[in-house]
Amino acid sequence: MRHRHLTHQEFTLAAIDDIISNGRRAAWERLRLAVLREAGIRDKTLRVCNARVNETSAQRHQFWRYYAQEIPPATP
Repeated sequence: MRHRHLTHQEFTLAAIDDIISNGRRAAWERLRLAVLREAGIRDKTLRVCNARVNETSAQRHQFWRYYAQEIPPATP
């Protein structure tokens, strides 16, 4: 699925939010791998999800927030 904010290969904050909100399994799998591989994408995912922490209807964001928190930060 091509996401409206993902016009290049980088995961922007808007692209991550769009993938979490509107994505399907294949998009979520790509995001999951990116979160595992790159600390910067993990941090962006947490920023997106933390911004919606008080929204009761943002259950997908809550899931991704908990998931990203469990991934240990990359060590230099």
